[in-house]
Amino acid sequence: MKPKRILIADDEPHMIRVITQFLERAGYQVQIVRNGQKALEAIRENPPDLLLTDIQMPNMTGEQLCEALQREMPERTFPIMVMTSMTDIEHRQWTAAMRNTTFLEKPLSMRKLIVQLDQLFADQQAGAGGDNG
Repeated sequence: MKPKRILIADDEPHMIRVITQFLERAGYQVQIVRNGQKALEAIRENPPDLLLTDIQMPNMTGEQLCEALQREMPERTFPIMVMTSMTDIEHRQWTAAMRNTTFLEKPLSMRKLIVQLDQLFADQQAGAGGDNG
């Protein structure tokens, strides 16, 4: 089976390095962009299996990216995980209002992130292949 491709949109080099290292060790393919605009361009070109995005980024924030995806791809099938250290209710609410989107609070537990991703993709696989028997 082909490894799942995760697009990471974050402008913090340390976060990118840590997340990439853990995801690749867990067998995921990683693509990195440094802002929301680059993420949107990458998604238009080749949608990922999952988008992992920070909220605070230059040029286009994670929130603006998600809003653009809602407008341009209303039938989007890939999940989005939004990570941020801003834990106010406002950010949780707009994330909850979006389809197929999860809020992750920084600092992230890499172990929990991998478990969440593995479970998410296992659920997708079970849903896609459940009637083939």
